[in-house]
Order: sequence, then structure tokens, then C-alpha cells
Amino acid sequence: MKIIFVDTYYPDFLKSFWRKNESLIRKSYKQIHLNLLASSFGTSDFFSFNLRKLGYDAEDLIINDEILQKKWADENGLKIGRDNILSKFQALPYVNKILGQPSWLEQIALEQIKRADADVVYFQNLGVLSLQALNKVKKYCRLLVGQIASPLPSKENLKCFDLIITSFPHYVKMFRKMGIKSEYHKLAFEPRVLKKVGKQERIYNVTFIGSFTPYHRKGTKILEEVAKQIPIHVWGQGIEFLSPLSPLRKNYHGEAWGLEMYKILAQSKIVLNRHISVSGKYANNMRLYEATGMGTMLLTDYKKNLNDLFIDGREMISYRNALDIIQEVKYFLKKDEKRKKIADAGQIRTLKEHGYPKRMKELAEIIEKYL
Repeated sequence: MKIIFVDTYYPDFLKSFWRKNESLIRKSYKQIHLNLLASSFGTSDFFSFNLRKLGYDAEDLIINDEILQKKWADENGLKIGRDNILSKFQALPYVNKILGQPSWLEQIALEQIKRADADVVYFQNLGVLSLQALNKVKKYCRLLVGQIASPLPSKENLKCFDLIITSFPHYVKMFRKMGIKSEYHKLAFEPRVLKKVGKQERIYNVTFIGSFTPYHRKGTKILEEVAKQIPIHVWGQGIEFLSPLSPLRKNYHGEAWGLEMYKILAQSKIVLNRHISVSGKYANNMRLYEATGMGTMLLTDYKKNLNDLFIDGREMISYRNALDIIQEVKYFLKKDEKRKKIADAGQIRTLKEHGYPKRMKELAEIIEKYL
């Protein structure tokens, strides 16, 4: 079985990457692609690497990096339309949800998928291609799969997929009611990151790394209440959504992506986590596994399925409000051994049960069933 993973990277990450790697512009598509994956952003090559270890043929496409993709087009003799003013606007974050994607993005992505001749095309972003483009993709593969744990794209886009994978239990029920085949599949942590980051000193008492979009408003309000009493070292995107007077701005250090983010987690004693609003009553985000995977004590918002993932009080700590966070932080910063015991137990649980090697075995079984 051959599977192609079609991914998009946050525009802010791509800007940061190219600021630090200007010399790569003159390199080949393959070299640029390898460097992007080596940064360990998002799911990176975590899916494909572990599936290849299981004997599958798996590749990654990062279809919204203009420099990377136009390099592929040049090397493969694909002539694309010239940029215009509209395409420049379409490339801006959020704007493409209204105006659609730039023409070069769909043109190159469709040609890459067609030439790959894969059995399965797996989209990590369900809304990145237009309805017309998705219908073309369906002709190039046996199974069109999408993954989502975020606000929904259009219903028309959703119905294009033969199968939708989600780490939101409530989304599975919703999709099935819509007549769309769907399966629950949890997120994971990639153990290789530990070796890349190496041993770090715990120099930060409390950290938070995340986004401050309107979708996170409820959780952000709780963090602001905590920050009035306890210093929180903050990294993330969407700082413009915070009030100029927000206490979270006091110790804001900018954005942190990929290996830099993992390094900060490894340097933290306590990592705060909160879920996006659409997660509802269910625990499900990358930080659950990234924080515990890096051996940090996780302090996360309580969800009804949390104990299906970790043992609350032994492998992580949950909170229900700002007061809970303040009390738990003050207590565990004084109790180093107890905090370390919980952090170690959380890491053991993640490496044993929530690693990509195991998760990809589960994904392969799901996909094989639908093929």
C-alpha cells in the first residue's frame, strides 16, 4: 500500500523557517523538503516514518510552502500561472478561507498527487483544497482520507472524503449522522524528538505554548486570571488577539515552533494546557502528549475522557478553573520530588501507549479495513 500525506504548515512557522534558512532557497526540492521535516513542526514525518518501518510506502507533501512547491514545479517541468494581486491576498492567513487558495497551490498539489499514484491520499487539512480539486484527487487514488480536530470546513468538502479520521469522539458521531464514514484515532508523540532535543535544565517554573485565537477565548481568560498571581512564560501565535493590558503579555517571548518548542517543554517544570472550544467535553490536543513525552508535569483542563489517556493525579494533574491552577502550581513548585514523580510517570505512559510507533499500527489497521 502506498500512502501520501498532504499537509499544510502554519504561515507564521514558514516565515520563521525561511528567515533562518535563506540559503536553502538555492537548494533542491528534496533538500528543502528534508530540512522542513527535520524541524519537527506539527506532525512532521511522524506518520510516514513510522508507517515505513511497518513496511508501507509513505511520503509527505507540504503543499502551502510557496518556495518549496514552486521548486518542485521547476524541477518537474510543470508550468504554473503567473502570480497576480489576488494570489498574494489568498496566500495570507485566514484570507484564503474567504477567497480560496492561490492557483499555484492547487495546480502543483494536484500534479504531485497524480504523479504519486498512491492507493491512499491522506489530508491533514480538510479545507486546503477546493471542492473541484478534491473531486479530482478522488480519481487519483483508491481511498481519500481526511484528519480533523479543529473547526469544520464546508459540508461539501467533508462529504468528498471516503473516510474521516478524528481525535474528537463527538465528531465521529456527528460525521456518521451525516453519512460520512469516520473513525476515532488519538494523537501521539514522536520518541525521536527526545534524542534531537537532548537533556535540558528545567529553567522555567511554568510555561504555556499555544494560540490565542477567538476559538481559544475561554481558556485564554482562565490563563489571564492565573497570570495575575503567578508568572507564566508564554510563547505562541495570535498575540494580537490579546488585550494590550493582558497579563499574559508580561512574559511573552514570541513564537516557538518545532524543535524550539520541544526544547522549551523540556526546560519547563510545569506546562499549562487548555483545549480549543470545539473539543467540547473531550481531551484531545497535541500538547497532552508533547508535554508528557518531554518529561514535564502536565497541568491540563479537566475533560470527561482524560482518565482514558492518563491517570489524573499520578501521570498528570487536571484543573477546572483558575483557582485550581494557582493552588496546584504553588503546591508542586514546592514539592520537587512529587512533581518529578508525576512527570516521569506521564512520560512512561506516553512512550508506552501514546507514541507514533503504536499509533501508526492502529492507523494502518483502520485504513486497511476501508481499502
